[in-house]
Amino acid sequence: MYLELKDVKKSYGSDTSLVKVLNGISTSVEQGELCVIQGTSGSGKSTLLNCIGGLETMDSGSIKVDGLELFGRKPSALADYRREQLGFVFQFYNLVPNLTVLENIQVCQYLAGEPLDLDELLEIIGLSAHRDKFPSQLSGGQQQRCAIARALVKNPRLLLCDEPTGALDSKTSRDILILLEAINQRYGTTMLIVTHNNAIKDMVHKVLVIKDGMVIQDYRNEVRMSAKELEDL
Repeated sequence: MYLELKDVKKSYGSDTSLVKVLNGISTSVEQGELCVIQGTSGSGKSTLLNCIGGLETMDSGSIKVDGLELFGRKPSALADYRREQLGFVFQFYNLVPNLTVLENIQVCQYLAGEPLDLDELLEIIGLSAHRDKFPSQLSGGQQQRCAIARALVKNPRLLLCDEPTGALDSKTSRDILILLEAINQRYGTTMLIVTHNNAIKDMVHKVLVIKDGMVIQDYRNEVRMSAKELEDL
């Protein structure tokens, strides 16, 4: 199993101000799977993604990524893990405004040991004609494509997406999901997608629903829809 979580717990504060956010999350994801993490605001889904990404430390439990245990690792080791294995895509694109599309992607390319071919990636992502534009010259969908390309250029085995379509309209959201699906099929990238969008669950291999920091549904789709078939985005 590529990703394994066992009894993951996370809280903030202490004593009377203690807030328990994750209350024993256990699940697993196979290499190359698309997995959606759903839940209402405050359910703990983004915190869970941040723990898997080594951005936050858990209180107890176990997270193993390709056999690597994250619990108890030093910040420097977690930084190495993020650099070598992960790509991040967020709802808000976090592009550097005074860098072009090409330069924004190159920021992460320089960190990679075996980066993807940049020209090929720009073609796949649909930004070849926009490579010399600045973020302010792009639409929201194009900016998200640039953010995805920046995350992918490192050739990560695991892509973590936190509300990747949350700031986009219905048509652009579908285009981004079609793109993520194509990337998954082409590169075999394992993807975890945190989303409020209920329709996305029909295109993925695995669905995880959490409530109050606990798993309430955990299943794999026997039949999947393609991203372009999704409705009500």
